[in-house]
Amino acid sequence: MPTIGILGGGQLARMLALAGAPLGLRFLVVDSAADACAGQVAPLVQADWCDFDALAGFAQRIDVATFDFENVPADTARWLSERTRVFPNPRALATSQDRLAEKTLFQRIGLATPPFAVVDSRDDLQRAVAQVGLPAILKTRRLGYDGKGQYRLRLPGDVDAAWQALGGAPAILEAFVPFERELSVVAVRGRDGELRAYPLTRNWHTDGILSASLAPAPGSQALLPVALAHARRLAEELDYVGTFALELFVRDGQLLGNEMAPRVHNSGHWTIEGAAASQFENHVRAVCGLPLGDTAALGLSVMLNWIGELPPAQAVLAEPRAHWHDYGKSPRAGRKVGHATLRADSAPEMIERLTRVGRALGREAQVAPVIEALQADASA
Repeated sequence: MPTIGILGGGQLARMLALAGAPLGLRFLVVDSAADACAGQVAPLVQADWCDFDALAGFAQRIDVATFDFENVPADTARWLSERTRVFPNPRALATSQDRLAEKTLFQRIGLATPPFAVVDSRDDLQRAVAQVGLPAILKTRRLGYDGKGQYRLRLPGDVDAAWQALGGAPAILEAFVPFERELSVVAVRGRDGELRAYPLTRNWHTDGILSASLAPAPGSQALLPVALAHARRLAEELDYVGTFALELFVRDGQLLGNEMAPRVHNSGHWTIEGAAASQFENHVRAVCGLPLGDTAALGLSVMLNWIGELPPAQAVLAEPRAHWHDYGKSPRAGRKVGHATLRADSAPEMIERLTRVGRALGREAQVAPVIEALQADASA
């Protein structure tokens, strides 16, 4: 019975362990926090990423290692790869940790990106503004996710505030894209190079954090072959093994690369109940060298993210084919504490369910854009 080691003990590690248990897989999680929520469902080793004595013991107890999030130091991943199998590989992890390396890779594989410029100094930022134009977004090259490490510049007078807000960290200035919609393609690649992808997912964000996802994305599936081709080239370039997500903007019917996540992804949570095999199951299949599972969607799915605190579960669970996920975390502003997934066979059915849930929870604003997208597709 193989044991998978997971670096990082958040909700993604928790869901990986829950998905792998029916396959007979065992898990060992390492995290610096003693109360990491994955420790509620799998054994947990509390250790810092640079505690190599603890990590050596961790490596001896597992058959393969993977990641819960992409900010595990790449040097730690490289050190671990000398002692056990590590998927995805350290190069893929390192590339995703640096927005400049990531954007450069996108361009190399033929995936267009918004215009951007490198910013290593205050003078660089001034030159980048002249080159890229405004509005634009200053993003740290490293350690930014869920809207962190970003500052939007609207006017030339915002330059000093932006530079100070990011503390002078190495960054890129990226042109603001007036995109029509935001999509993601969640794909999985096996050790043998086989690649499978889920239907395109449409996503909505609030304050830089995913609020809702709809899959299959209405009116967007014609873009799936193009998105899948980019995902395939990306995975082959990195010799990637496991599940990953490619976040995309749609502008004038064309795809622009936003970010890559070298792990299971928030926009793929709907696959737990909404696909034949979830992104979590397929990730553990891939890293263990097992055949990949079917990525077909089972009707329509909407995932609603719960940020800060959980709303009452009753209104959601009263709906047919509704599913509730409590991550076992204490409430905190900006923290992902759970999600719910609603399933339906048709857009009208989904609209009715979302309308009831939104009203019952007082979250009409969260479900409104999803309802609008479903209505627009029905009238097209």
